[in-house]
Amino acid sequence: MSYSSQTEIVIEAGRTEREYWKDLWRYRELFYFLAWRDILVRYKQTAIGVSWALIRPFLTMVVFTIVFGKLAGLPSDGAPYPILVFSAMLPWQFFASALSECSNSLIGNANLISKIYFPRLIVPTSAVIVSFVDFMISGIILLGLMAWYNFIPTWKILLLPLFILIAFAAAMGAGLWLASLNVQYRDFRYVVPFLVQFGLYISPVGFSSSVVPDQWRLIYSLNPMVGVIDGFRWAILGNAQLYLPGFVVSVILVGYLCIGGVWYFRKMERTFADVI
Repeated sequence: MSYSSQTEIVIEAGRTEREYWKDLWRYRELFYFLAWRDILVRYKQTAIGVSWALIRPFLTMVVFTIVFGKLAGLPSDGAPYPILVFSAMLPWQFFASALSECSNSLIGNANLISKIYFPRLIVPTSAVIVSFVDFMISGIILLGLMAWYNFIPTWKILLLPLFILIAFAAAMGAGLWLASLNVQYRDFRYVVPFLVQFGLYISPVGFSSSVVPDQWRLIYSLNPMVGVIDGFRWAILGNAQLYLPGFVVSVILVGYLCIGGVWYFRKMERTFADVI
């Protein structure tokens, strides 16, 4: 005689809140599925596939090199100007892509969110991971530029993972804010492209932040991406100067942005299924 095992389901008030972070681990397979699905969908039926992750930052780097390096003649911190630009393009492209993907992630998965329970934090996090994959692919261009110019990084390159982690926190924090706000106010689908475009011009992507006058550098560092970009350049270029007070300010703001993003997302999460 065989006995079939039965799963006991316990419905308990408040369990979802208490077990939320454990549920993130329990639903990890859903996280993998959403991330892999988005990666496949992004490049499905495209003629050159993942090459788009290389073409976009490369062309932007070429334009910025011509405008700021050749025409404006701005300093390059002792490194070839294309490497100066692309060492900033990597974190910026990751941040901008994550904002765009995160802001629409909940809306794009509305059917899933409104039907079943799972920690909603999985959805925007998987969107950031997709942008991070593009970031890793784009790193191939940086390696190619270093080989082309015979540029050898210093020991500081070993600290690059630390700055990648800061960039990830900035993208995650801002993405959670925008994902939550986009569910409540659909106007944010039009605001995000403007924020990305405006942020590109006020961030030191095409130029070194050393061109900013000293009396304004601390205020300029209130843009969290300034510290992230300067950190990348410090690690990659080796001889780039890191404005420590501004970097500390940027890192603190990134921390507040990330923690605040998680807090606001969790606060609004219980209303997503009703509003979306």
